[in-house]
Amino acid sequence: MDTTTLAAFLAVDLLLIFTPGADWAYTITAGLRDRSVVPAVAGLVAGYAGYTLLAVAGLVVIVASSATLLTALTLAGAGYLVWLGWGVLRQPAALTAPAEEVAPEGTSRARVMLRGIGISGLNPKALLLYFSLFPQFIDPAGAWPVAGQTGLLGSLHMTACAVVYLTVGVLARTVLRTRPAAARAVTRVSGAMMIVIGGFLLVERLAV
Repeated sequence: MDTTTLAAFLAVDLLLIFTPGADWAYTITAGLRDRSVVPAVAGLVAGYAGYTLLAVAGLVVIVASSATLLTALTLAGAGYLVWLGWGVLRQPAALTAPAEEVAPEGTSRARVMLRGIGISGLNPKALLLYFSLFPQFIDPAGAWPVAGQTGLLGSLHMTACAVVYLTVGVLARTVLRTRPAAARAVTRVSGAMMIVIGGFLLVERLAV
């Protein structure tokens, strides 16, 4: 694939990534609550890795063309977001001093990562992203096979997500670390965003 096509794809992809949504909300919450934002971001990226594998295998076409599967995915993802958002509202972030921090247990890190996988992996918008954006930059007659082009675009998307979300999480923790009240407020807003996004997805899908 030529560099011009890749640059154009990355520019559009970054515009979408920089648009706040469920991923941002979860990253900010993890940045304020957890000692490290890496497990949360790793989970989000792993969810997109699953979509990339499906796209490379061509299975994404089957899922997107099935109204039943897409509806089930939407309802599951929306319900999961509402559940996580409600949990965040019930227990907003409470930052502690560095000396008081203890390393989280492995199970806690795994749980944070699994939640990230659930958020991006159950997000029907991600499926539509792979379907509406990727085909515009794939050339079936190009020197690279379609699977190779799809894999490269997916890798670029995952790398961009990792960089942006890590930055968002670290900035959220660094900037708000000395402002407990602001941290709790931002966490509540993040939780509310998850609930609103989940509710919108439910209404959107049930109205179809």
